[in-house]
Amino acid sequence: MAGNAAPPVDQMAATTLTDGSDSPVQWAQFSRRVLIRTIVCRPDGGVGLAGQKVAVGGWVKTGREQGKGSFAFLELNDGSCPANLQVIVDSSVAPLGELVPTGTCVFVEGELKKPPEGTKQNVELRVLKVVDVGPVDSAKYPLPKTKLTLEFLRDYVHLRPRTNTISAVARIRNALAYATHTFFQKHEFLYVHTPIVTTSDCEGAGEMFQVTTLFSDAEKAEKELKQSPLPSEADIEGAKLLVKERGETVAQLKASKASKEEITASVAELTKAKENLSKLEERSKLKPGIPQKDGKIDYSQDFFARQAFLTVSGQLQVETFVSALSSVYTFGPTFRAEHSHTSRHLAEFWMVEPEIAFADLEDDMNCAEAYVKFLCQWLLDNCLDDMQFMVKNFDQTAIDRLKMVSSTPFERISYTEAVKLLEKVTEKKFENKVEWGIDLASEHERYLTEVTFKKPVIVYNYPKGIKAFYMRLNDDKKTVAAMDVLVPKVGELIGGSQREERYDVIEKR
Repeated sequence: MAGNAAPPVDQMAATTLTDGSDSPVQWAQFSRRVLIRTIVCRPDGGVGLAGQKVAVGGWVKTGREQGKGSFAFLELNDGSCPANLQVIVDSSVAPLGELVPTGTCVFVEGELKKPPEGTKQNVELRVLKVVDVGPVDSAKYPLPKTKLTLEFLRDYVHLRPRTNTISAVARIRNALAYATHTFFQKHEFLYVHTPIVTTSDCEGAGEMFQVTTLFSDAEKAEKELKQSPLPSEADIEGAKLLVKERGETVAQLKASKASKEEITASVAELTKAKENLSKLEERSKLKPGIPQKDGKIDYSQDFFARQAFLTVSGQLQVETFVSALSSVYTFGPTFRAEHSHTSRHLAEFWMVEPEIAFADLEDDMNCAEAYVKFLCQWLLDNCLDDMQFMVKNFDQTAIDRLKMVSSTPFERISYTEAVKLLEKVTEKKFENKVEWGIDLASEHERYLTEVTFKKPVIVYNYPKGIKAFYMRLNDDKKTVAAMDVLVPKVGELIGGSQREERYDVIEKR
């Protein structure tokens, strides 16, 4: 944990600002300020707080001097919500020139006031004291007031959370993570942390990032060998002989009952000789390049003494927990080394993987549907302002889809039924031919959700040839008890299955 502390408010100000337990102002518990969200996002827009003294901190999105430099308007944002708080500072309170540049960080105390009629603000802050200023050079600050592309922001990682888009995404993602834990904890699932570095390949597709110290070890060895040559056998034998001699000297001193000072000095020399021998032996093992054995890389010399990777899934490990702890889930980073530069493929992403004991495919589908609905309703209840920003700037139908998904029963059809429906489509020509046995493409999944049913669809009982061996084989011997949750605009959102519990069947597959 870390805290970036602003200069302390003087004792009188602190007493004045925090006094009065009946105050409707919500003070942050771990910093002496009020979050802007708790002011402007109230149902009354903050009008009911007029007359209250508060302290707020944030950064200036826009600032301008008015009244021939007698006062300044600041649009202040602290990241707690998309909205800004209008702040008014008189020139008698602080130099305005250092406050108005975009990007300036300020921490101020003041009184909330109801603005004049006709203004768009419901409440504004009249500054009584500027506690702290983090100035910027407006000529060098890289984020102008104009709309910026996401590609442009890649070069300003440290500042991009200040943009409307990235901050909204961060708050939405935070809400979805919180909702995920809330949902599974509410239904008595246990949160399990599975390894990020693993020797297991859950997917079996060979798309894993390898974790190794062999290259860094080889570079280190090469660097050290350039600095000084390897010790010879004679050097090591000489060091061993010295250790032996120093040891015999210590033994002789102890036998002759020499003084404590003599023995201590001799022991120190022995210790030094041993350390020197250890260093020489360690250096003698240095070899340039990657260690080889029988023409292949010798991973027995690696950190884990075998190949290791960044995990592609926590499923394998979490399955061992479900057998002991009933309903469990893992929620953490996973990695895929696929050379695919599309919006559907990420090198690093966070994945939720629940496992339910004593459950079948029907239970699996019920859980997946309930989870998706819960998340959609959570966003509507807790992130509506950020979703409204997304509707305005990126996706006009986002909120309508959230409402539809959260309130509509999902359609459930078998894979075979889905293929039959798609084969009958004549008004659209698919790029990928539809026939039984194929893995449905995004265009097929979106057609089912956006055109055929106009709502989320769960497709189940897939051909065994396109699904993993651990999925339960159905009685028809052709399909497995697997399901995918398909949603409009995206396609597949969740994949799951009933696991094969029959040892002889899974061993054969």
